[in-house]
Amino acid sequence: MSHPGWKLVVHGGAGIIEKSRIAPEQEREIRSGVERALAAGEEILAGSGNAIDAVEAALREMEDDPNFNAGRGAVFTYDGRNELDAAIMDGRDRSAGAITGATTTRHPVSLARAVKDRSPHVLLRGRGADEFSREQGLEQVENSWFATPERRRQLDEMKANKVSAFDVDLKYGTVGAVALDSHGHVAAATSTGGLTGKRWGRIGDSPIIGAGTYADDGSAAVSATGSGEYFMRALAAYQVAERVKIGGESLRQALDDALADVQSLGGTGGMIAVAPTGEVAWGFTTPGMYRGRADSNGRVVALYSDTEER
Repeated sequence: MSHPGWKLVVHGGAGIIEKSRIAPEQEREIRSGVERALAAGEEILAGSGNAIDAVEAALREMEDDPNFNAGRGAVFTYDGRNELDAAIMDGRDRSAGAITGATTTRHPVSLARAVKDRSPHVLLRGRGADEFSREQGLEQVENSWFATPERRRQLDEMKANKVSAFDVDLKYGTVGAVALDSHGHVAAATSTGGLTGKRWGRIGDSPIIGAGTYADDGSAAVSATGSGEYFMRALAAYQVAERVKIGGESLRQALDDALADVQSLGGTGGMIAVAPTGEVAWGFTTPGMYRGRADSNGRVVALYSDTEER
C-alpha cells in the first residue's frame, strides 16, 4: 500500500469570526500568518522531515504574529500579565511535553518541546517552567514583549463592563498544528495565551494532554481551540483519536462527534486532525475558525463559515 504523502493542518483560533467584523487589512494579515505557518511546516515535511519538527516550526511562526492569541499578542491576565501555555506530542511513542503560566520564553511551543525531549516530565508550570527554559538556553524576552495595545484594550473593556472572560472578545485565538510526515508518523502542538482576564492561575485545555492536544500513530493527531473548560471535561482531543481507534469512525465523523459532545456540555470551539492514513479534518461550532492545510498538491486557507473549503 502506498503512503498517502505528508499533510499539515493549522488553526489560529475559533469564535465569532465573521467577514463583517474583520477589517480587510486584518483579514489579509491573518491569512498571511496562516500561510507563513504552513510554509514553515511544509518546508520540513516536503524535505522528508519529521512531523514533530513541522508542528513546532509552524507554531513558532504563529507565536510571533500578534494577530493570534499565542506568544506575542497573547491576552492579558486579570493582573495585567501575559502567561503562556503550550503542548506538543509525538505520535511515534506518545511522548509529550507541556508548559503552563510561562512568562519569558519567546516561543512557548519550543519550551514544551524541551520539556518533552530534555526532562523526565510532561508538564511544568509557572516559575519552574521559566527556570527550566533558561537552563535549556531557550530565547528569553521581557514579559512586556508579548503585550499589544489591542490585548490591553480587551482587558480594560472586560474590567469596565464587568463581563466574563468568555464574553469580552468571543474569539479563542489559540494556535495549533497537526502533521503527518512521509515516514507515516503524526504529531500535534497547541499554544495559547488563554482567556482575557484569567484569574487564580487558570489553566485551559491547550497544555492538557488529551484535552486540547493529542497524537498517536495508531489513530490521529488533534489540536483544539475553544472554551477550554468544556474541552477538558470531554477529553476532546483524545476522544477524537479513540473514536477512530476503537470506534472505527472516520476522522471526519470522530471530530464532528467529539465537537457535538463538547457542545452538549455547553462549550464551543473547533478542532483540526490528521490520521496516519492521510485523512485530514477540521470542524467548528462557532461562526468561523482561522485555518489552513497543505500537502504536495498545494495549500488551502479559510477563515469563515464551514461552507468554505473543508
